Amino acid sequence: MRIRVARNSGFCFGVKRAVSCAEELALKNKDNHKKIFTYGPLIHNETVVKELEKKGVICLERLEEAPPGSCVIIRSHGVAPRVYDEGRKLGLELFDATCPFVKKIHDRVKEESDRGRTLIIVGDENHPEVRGIKGFCRGEVFVVNNKEELEELFKRGMVKSDDEYSVVAQTTIKTNVFHEVVEFMKLNGLRLQEFNTICGATEERQKSCEEISVCSDMMLIIGSRISSNTLKLFEIAKKNCKKTFLIETISDLPLNEIEKCGTIGIAAGASAPECIIKEVIATMSEFITENGQEQNEMSAYLDEIDKATRLPGRGEIVTGEVISVSEKEIVVNVGCKKDGIIPKDEVSLEADQKLTDLFKVGDQIEAKVVKTKDDDGNILLSKKKLEVNEHWNEVNAAMEEKETIEAKITAKVKGGVIATFKEVSGFIPLSQLSDKFTEEVDEFLGKTVTVKVIQTNPKRNRAVFSHRAVLMEEKAKKIEAFWNSINVDDIVDGVVKRFTDYGAFVDIGGVDGLLHISEISWGKIKKPQDVLELEQPIKVKILSMNREKGKISLGLKQTVPEPWDNIESKYQIGDIIEGKVVQLKEYGAFIEIEPGLDGLVHISEIAYKRVASPANELEIGQIVNAKILDIDTEKKRISLSIKETLEKPVAEEAADEE
Repeated sequence: MRIRVARNSGFCFGVKRAVSCAEELALKNKDNHKKIFTYGPLIHNETVVKELEKKGVICLERLEEAPPGSCVIIRSHGVAPRVYDEGRKLGLELFDATCPFVKKIHDRVKEESDRGRTLIIVGDENHPEVRGIKGFCRGEVFVVNNKEELEELFKRGMVKSDDEYSVVAQTTIKTNVFHEVVEFMKLNGLRLQEFNTICGATEERQKSCEEISVCSDMMLIIGSRISSNTLKLFEIAKKNCKKTFLIETISDLPLNEIEKCGTIGIAAGASAPECIIKEVIATMSEFITENGQEQNEMSAYLDEIDKATRLPGRGEIVTGEVISVSEKEIVVNVGCKKDGIIPKDEVSLEADQKLTDLFKVGDQIEAKVVKTKDDDGNILLSKKKLEVNEHWNEVNAAMEEKETIEAKITAKVKGGVIATFKEVSGFIPLSQLSDKFTEEVDEFLGKTVTVKVIQTNPKRNRAVFSHRAVLMEEKAKKIEAFWNSINVDDIVDGVVKRFTDYGAFVDIGGVDGLLHISEISWGKIKKPQDVLELEQPIKVKILSMNREKGKISLGLKQTVPEPWDNIESKYQIGDIIEGKVVQLKEYGAFIEIEPGLDGLVHISEIAYKRVASPANELEIGQIVNAKILDIDTEKKRISLSIKETLEKPVAEEAADEE
């Protein structure tokens, strides 16, 4: 198997700079336990974000969430100018980690806006980098994801040939997309200044990915599914190589497919840390080594010749025939060109015992090689050291029975560590030291860990242990026990662990479930953070389970009564309620009485005078008093009146009397 890695894979300059800034600030404030915040995820990679959280770097979605005086890092994607102003007003210490290449785009669009040009940004309108760039545009601006979107704007007359345009690009878009947009504008006679602001590393990364994908049997794209540049690498590779896989974590590796491929190409997005790339390569290499070993008749024949001509190595266990016994030593024929010598000191004897009492010529004897050549050119053997073989028997038994043993980590070596079980030393590769990839092994030195034996060779005094196998087995048992203990409709305890735009992930006992934003409250909320906080303990209801995919859907609002369930006991026709204006329509305004319970004030019930538009009298968020006119429990509708709570004008009263 051949592995090829694309150029510029892994962290780009801007991401490295942002992560280094966060780590330095966390280390600097470690002693005073001061938390560091990032405005939004520092990079689009959950693994990195979680590692930073452990170091005290917390992600927040709104600046108001940070206490005054806190350190807040502006991520590499950059932000609009208003964010800096808002941070200063809140008394926050802002550390700007915006990528220098993105900053150049900010300066460019500001300069072009000041010249009166209309800006066109080629990129994803929902991407944080593009939102930040838009914030620096002072005039009209359009965002298009491709040529087709620009063509639609042109047909609708929104982009006109008599205007002047400046075109910039999101740093991570595909080069051909930018060129297609520019070419369309030129062909249609649009006057423009083009600025290809795609990051040079991005172009090189995409080009290298394409070159490798053409000649690979399989392509592995390493990065996050929410990373724009990673998804573009996936699209590029998929065009040339059908077997293209997106690898977010090591568990996504298609190991069964790997052994069928001769050449495997690897490309990684700008938010993929180097440790994940190394872990992927190490895991593949290990898998091929374990599953791809072959032995044919010729190699076996050569091995036999080698055994007869070579001298046994130090630490090997040999079997031979006793050819001479004296009070000082035993001479043994071990089947090679030199004889083996066992000195008296290397045999366990009772007080008055002699070598001649225990051994005689012709006996078969087993011993361990201490030295390949002694002073007389013979092989020095030991019976005492063979007793260590009993420990090897325990190690071998543990491997056969798939049991665990306790081993102490004693030394750091290239590629892993050495761990000892009694008198047996074993090698633990870096990939088998933990359930996550690590290059820092100092924290393990001197510790006793539970390991599984995955390979032994007593004759060569070699063994390979795995601590990771134990951890993964324990994790699997916990997950199995968890799935067996829960059912749909159960109310369980959970802890909020992280937020997304579409909800929150809640730990409900070692397994994360998704609490969708629509299941958080009976009322309407814009963000999960409006209701929840990180590490907040909550009770949630299990709405659905998919054991095969490991997915669980949760509900929070289901743990409290729906407002309509007991409405008759809480509200009556004629009641005056206080509510908040949440929506304005041409025909009236919707008032939130309580979360999940809205009532409609028809336009005719807003005031005693004629109202042309509800927006002329009310505004979103305004607190008002209203009278309940009707409650329709079947259709779940409440009719309200604001004017019924107001004092009737004198003219109106006189008209009523007449």
